[in-house]
Amino acid sequence: MSGGETAGPDALAAMFARSRREGRAAFLPYFPIGYPTIADSLNAIEALAQTGVDGFEIGMPFSDPLADGPTIQAATQVALENGVTVGRCLDAVTELRARGVAQPMLLMGYLNPLLAYGLERFAMDARAAGAAGVIVPDLPPEEAGSLAEACAREGLVQIFFLAPTSSPERIALVAERAQGFIYLVSVTGVTGARDTLPPDLQAFIARVRAVTSTPLVLGFGISRPEQVQQVSAWVDGFIVGSALVRAAAAGVEAVRDLALTLRHALDEA
Repeated sequence: MSGGETAGPDALAAMFARSRREGRAAFLPYFPIGYPTIADSLNAIEALAQTGVDGFEIGMPFSDPLADGPTIQAATQVALENGVTVGRCLDAVTELRARGVAQPMLLMGYLNPLLAYGLERFAMDARAAGAAGVIVPDLPPEEAGSLAEACAREGLVQIFFLAPTSSPERIALVAERAQGFIYLVSVTGVTGARDTLPPDLQAFIARVRAVTSTPLVLGFGISRPEQVQQVSAWVDGFIVGSALVRAAAAGVEAVRDLALTLRHALDEA
């Protein structure tokens, strides 16, 4: 299992330094709290931690997840029906830390539930739980002031997105405000496992790389060993979500097996 500090930018810097020493990209799985049940999701994340992944994107379910495709939408709807709330997700991070999960955990969710919880309170409780930062797809940097200030006070990072359609001005803005890493969206659209990656993906990555030294993490559409090997040469990290969530329907062992397959592909690249 990867170890080290669990919170804030230092945890992410240590994570990337470790993966760079090993000559590979960092592997950050996404998994939502509450799917198929709350207990199952905690067991799945704990199992993922034991496969040697480098960090986590912990999903906080929301009724209108605009960036997520059908697999994650369906899973998070189940999670909501299981009674998952922002508070329960924070409790889950606390419990995972108690179980010995040491990798950095980034809480991924949407703005409305955070506003209802209270941004100041959320940042304080996220840090107390052991989170390293937050990812909020519907909160662009121009509108992120209140959450950014709350996160800064608590030593949490706030991750921003860039897409293939991002203008040079948007790339420059995100590069200026980036903390921890920049989340690169591989496609225009929503999350979901895909058979192939876009042909212009490498050119998009190069456009961003040209203006920043901040680590770049690629998400949306990565699900196969050959894709992992391909992107590992281009970016500092990658996120796999829909494929792992789909595997969870068959149980924790299926999640573990897929993660091991993808993790081993990194060593063979």
